[in-house]
Amino acid sequence: MLNAAPQNKKELGKRLILFIGILLVVLIAAIAYYATSTRADDYVAKINDVKITQSELNKELVSQYGTDVLSTLISNKVIELEAKKQKVTISDEEIQVGLDNLQQSYGGEGAFKTALESNSMTLQDAKNNIKTYLTTTKLIEPTIDITEEELKAYFKENKDTFSQAEQVQASHILVEDEDTAKEVEKKIKNGDDFAALAEEYSTDTASATDGGNLNYFGKGEVDGKFEEAAFSMEIDEVSKPIKTDNGYHIIKVTGKKEAKEATYKDSKPEVKTALTNEKIKTNYSTWLSSLYEDYNIENTLTSDE
Repeated sequence: MLNAAPQNKKELGKRLILFIGILLVVLIAAIAYYATSTRADDYVAKINDVKITQSELNKELVSQYGTDVLSTLISNKVIELEAKKQKVTISDEEIQVGLDNLQQSYGGEGAFKTALESNSMTLQDAKNNIKTYLTTTKLIEPTIDITEEELKAYFKENKDTFSQAEQVQASHILVEDEDTAKEVEKKIKNGDDFAALAEEYSTDTASATDGGNLNYFGKGEVDGKFEEAAFSMEIDEVSKPIKTDNGYHIIKVTGKKEAKEATYKDSKPEVKTALTNEKIKTNYSTWLSSLYEDYNIENTLTSDE
């Protein structure tokens, strides 16, 4: 599969929203499945005549992961209660914006769906994570002070992050052999829809369901032959079949962005958001600990026996 989605700091930050809850989701699902699918005295595995019982499995799951999972559940519940106390709400529109950003950072809805499936997550799991993330941000943000001097210093240290390198937006159809590539090329010349052909023919399943869309990418992020072709093409131009180690690609350029050096004036909103997010991450543990003091919390897994 062609890895053409850009991997910059801002996109990695967006992906954190998605994967922050993976361990919790998977473990809770596993514990719930085994707890409800068999009785405690049933066995879940057997080696010769030696049985591993359901109760042994449950005990081991709790022993290895129970503390971490319960701590996450407690944190999420405290944040939920504090949001109610402070009347902080997250609208469906805000969650959708967060979801759209995540999908865009993955290169489209198809690639995002693949990422969810590969991590045993549902779309609702992702939305729940986004809601928790946005709620936490709204609760912590008023406690954070950022000066103009801090903003300018952060911009100076991270100027390249806010600069825009030359980028191309493209879609592609990836097939295994030259004959199929020529067949697809002929259909495109005859006026067939590129996106529909991508969904029908492309072996890149992550982009095929999104019409072959690879989003924007810069130099050094895709195969050399693919890059050379894409950056030399005009918008709406379709390439001849291009062979790479992944197979044969037919590329359609759908957008271009010129290189642009960042200025503090233009980048200030992004700088403030980035610095705020860094401070939220840094202050999260301290903020949560202070929040715990306002609630009567009993954790039986960590209590002294």
